[in-house]
Amino acid sequence: MSEVPDGYQGEGFMATKFGQVIRLARANSLWPLPFATSCCGIEFMATMASHYDLGRFGSERMGFTPRQCDMLLVAGTIAKKMAPILRQVYLQMAEPRWVIAIGACASSGGIFDSYPVLQGIDQVIPVDVYVPGCPPRPEGILEGVLKLQEIVKHESLRRRHSDKYKALLGEYGIQ
Repeated sequence: MSEVPDGYQGEGFMATKFGQVIRLARANSLWPLPFATSCCGIEFMATMASHYDLGRFGSERMGFTPRQCDMLLVAGTIAKKMAPILRQVYLQMAEPRWVIAIGACASSGGIFDSYPVLQGIDQVIPVDVYVPGCPPRPEGILEGVLKLQEIVKHESLRRRHSDKYKALLGEYGIQ
């Protein structure tokens, strides 16, 4: 259960800051877009199943189109030939958008230190949360989503329009 934002409460009403309500709504209604390629994808499927149930944390609606999702979950090995596709999927997502790198392969290339494997998705898109493991347990993936919710709850509504954020995207060649 989420914390109630600071404000004034009375019989049948509550008044608070608009930004706090927006951040609370964003954090508790993340729509995941899975980009799963390997064994980490299987662990992600287990996370969505009834035993772990990611839906308890506001991520019930699984989306398979980037235009309707705001949380990209990259799980598994990403080949260098897939990097432009991953970047295109990221760019098609609406702002604000967040990225979780699930597993060692998505975070750092994992055990595949070879020329066709991208050594971490942070070479092509910015990453907000890294989930370690090979493959990570569903509990680790849940922890990553909860960490992302904390980031979203404390993120300024104007952060995405700041010069610092635009410079970060500029480092990736994203306008």
